[in-house]
Amino acid sequence: MKTNLKSLIKMSITAQDVNKLRTMTGAGMMDCKKALTEAEGDFEKAIEILRKKGQKVSASRSDRDTKEGSVFVRTSADNKEAVLIALNCETDFVAKNEEFQN
Repeated sequence: MKTNLKSLIKMSITAQDVNKLRTMTGAGMMDCKKALTEAEGDFEKAIEILRKKGQKVSASRSDRDTKEGSVFVRTSADNKEAVLIALNCETDFVAKNEEFQN
């Protein structure tokens, strides 16, 4: 009976690993931990797992209304031209997030 060496060695996922993946992807902490565990500590595989999961989540949310958001206006220095952007999202928590605003 052949035994996979990886199955004998328990992969220890540290909080630092989870935080690193979270910083790289912006995914939630538990999602990062699950992805790293499934990928046996391989960051590239974990990122791919999170990407695929994100696509499934996006597809399931595609019919939701985006009733929150922000409106941004930028005018030229001579005030002859302007740009107006309305950026929508589902929740006010996202709309008020600094990353969303930037």
